[in-house]
Amino acid sequence: MILASASPLSLTLALGASVAYTVSAIGAARLGASLARTAVWLGWLLHGALLAWTMLGQDPHFGFAPALSVTAWLVAAVYAVEARLYPLMQTRWALAGLGAVTVMLGVIFPGSPLQANASPWLPLHWALGIASYGLFAAAVLHAWFMSRAEDRIRLAADPHSGMPLLTMERLIFRFIGVGFLLLTATLVLGFLFRTHLYGVSTPFKWDHKAAFSVLSWLTFAVLLVGRARFGWRGRRAVRVLYIGSGLLLLAYAGSRFVIEVILGKSL
Repeated sequence: MILASASPLSLTLALGASVAYTVSAIGAARLGASLARTAVWLGWLLHGALLAWTMLGQDPHFGFAPALSVTAWLVAAVYAVEARLYPLMQTRWALAGLGAVTVMLGVIFPGSPLQANASPWLPLHWALGIASYGLFAAAVLHAWFMSRAEDRIRLAADPHSGMPLLTMERLIFRFIGVGFLLLTATLVLGFLFRTHLYGVSTPFKWDHKAAFSVLSWLTFAVLLVGRARFGWRGRRAVRVLYIGSGLLLLAYAGSRFVIEVILGKSL
């Protein structure tokens, strides 16, 4: 863990990003939409700079908390694009809160030093995996938002979503489809080229990470087939999405959390 090992630059970027996110999350009503949006952008930029320094700086680290932090940053980027198209979307407070929490988690639990003997292809493997994390996280966020809007409609309340529900549903499955392709590429690289990626000669080992990854891949495959063949939608599709995303979260972030925090080991 921890703050003692963090550089002054990392702490400055983390505190700046966290404060900017928090101000946007809890002060939007007083600041107004324009200033709150500016605070989100500032937090997002500082967050990105922190991630770049953490993984590309003089002493690069990675672990469960940086993985969550990158995921939150990617989801915020997706939201930023959508906010331009659908200005009435009101998920800024949730994203800002998520960003503030993951930023500080990344500083407190920076993870393990990156392996010097790893393959130059390892960053591609990680980039594919993290991108799939981000896309599935975006799908989960939109599914939650869609479910909330549906509940408000049933209660005859104005959902204020700014996006038609059918459009949101199509967008969710686009996130899932692209995320599934990236997850497939990540698993193929990991299973077939493990020795070249990590610079180790040990054979493939069927561990918790591999098991949860395959289970999540199968769950998303079932969801996509169910959607294409049987027209799955609504709460059934959302439940399967939540299950697959939970398994994927356990595959890397959950396993690394147990190793780094509960067991106190490093990889």
